Amino acid sequence: MVDVDTPPPFSRLPEPLVGALREITRTKQLLVALDFDGTLAPEVDDPERARALPEARAAVLRLLEMPHTRVALVSGRSLASLERVSQLPDNALLIGSHGIEIRLDDPDDIIGLDAAELDRVEKLKEVLNEVAESIDQVWLEEKPAGFALHTRLATEHNSRVAHLVARSEAAAELDNLTVRGGKNVLEFSVRSTTKGEAIEHLRAYTGATAVFFAGDDVTDEDGFAALNADDLGLKAGEGTTLANHRVKGPAEVARALALLADLREGDVHEQ
Repeated sequence: MVDVDTPPPFSRLPEPLVGALREITRTKQLLVALDFDGTLAPEVDDPERARALPEARAAVLRLLEMPHTRVALVSGRSLASLERVSQLPDNALLIGSHGIEIRLDDPDDIIGLDAAELDRVEKLKEVLNEVAESIDQVWLEEKPAGFALHTRLATEHNSRVAHLVARSEAAAELDNLTVRGGKNVLEFSVRSTTKGEAIEHLRAYTGATAVFFAGDDVTDEDGFAALNADDLGLKAGEGTTLANHRVKGPAEVARALALLADLREGDVHEQ
């Protein structure tokens, strides 16, 4: 039996967060929803080389095995990319492309764009390809309903120019695009979904009585906004946030997840 009254000495977490973790582990049905990049995995120049910290992965795998507990990754990545970098078992729920792509327990949950949307995606590709090809160290990532313009390797000046030109050119050619700014990335989509909508979908799907959600980027704020009074939002890193708790980065998120697993393991045996 895990000692749930004494946090492990390696946790080194703020005491208010420890208390909040202890409280949420007592819920009947827990949903643990997690962003990937910058939250479970440190930011890297090549997105396909990103991997969750070993401590974070170990905690996630423990939580996946617990009764009355579901774990979901909620990411802006395409679902295929999220599957490759996360390398989680099939009982992990995956939300890709900010909620456009979903992998739940039914493998048939997939995106389906209609003909008009597919035409808009092709036009958007033409516009953004021109921007990426004209500016050094700017590249385009294809997503199911749009594209991500990456500027991590570009100079600060070139990054600003790429973002400004891409916004202007895309708006001139296509109406009603969804545009999201993130860390060194600008995302364009012909469909509008948010991580908040993904959280609400997962809450209903899993029957969660409380949600733990951790994220680090601007797009994660929609997820924090969807949380209720009984939920716990954890922001990794700096920046204005709606989350009610904050830690420095992925290493501290890993500690929080390890403590959550310790506390939850002790609690579910008593339910």
